[in-house]
Amino acid sequence: MRRLATSEDIDTVFALYMHEEVVPYLGYDPMPLEDFKPIYRQLLDGGDFFVYERDGRIAGFYRASRYPGRVRHVASLGTLAVNPALHGQGIALAMVTDAIERLKADGVRRIELIVESDNAPALRFYEKLGFEREGTLRKFYKRATDAQAIDDHIMALLLD
Repeated sequence: MRRLATSEDIDTVFALYMHEEVVPYLGYDPMPLEDFKPIYRQLLDGGDFFVYERDGRIAGFYRASRYPGRVRHVASLGTLAVNPALHGQGIALAMVTDAIERLKADGVRRIELIVESDNAPALRFYEKLGFEREGTLRKFYKRATDAQAIDDHIMALLLD
C-alpha cells in the first residue's frame, strides 16, 4: 500500500536509505541522522515522496515528481529503494507498477529515471518494465568511496 511519507517515518526511511546495499544508489553518501533531517524535510515538502507498506511496515519508498509547464505530462521517478531483507518478494514491482498506474491516471505520458551504470539489477528491472535507455551522463555520479565518477543512464517509459 502506498501513502505519502510523514515526519514520523524518518527513522525507518533513514535506516533504509543508509543501508549498505541501498545507500550507494540514492545520491548521498552515508551520514548521521542529524545531517539527513534537512534532506528528509525537502523530500516531505515536495509532496511527492511515498512510502510503500507491506503488513503495516515500510517496505520501500520512492519519489514521483511532475515537471511544470509544457512538460507537465512528464514525471521523474527516483529516490527508490526496497528493504534488502524483502528483496525477491515482488515489492519493487508492485511499488513501481502502482506509481506508473497512478501517474498515467493523472495524465502523465512519459516517466523518466536515472540509473547508475553499475546497478545492473536496476537496469534489468526497468528494462523489463518497458523503460528504454535514452542517453548516458558520462562520469556523472561520484561516491565518496570511489576513485572515479561513473556513468548514469537516463531511461524513460512512454505511456499511451
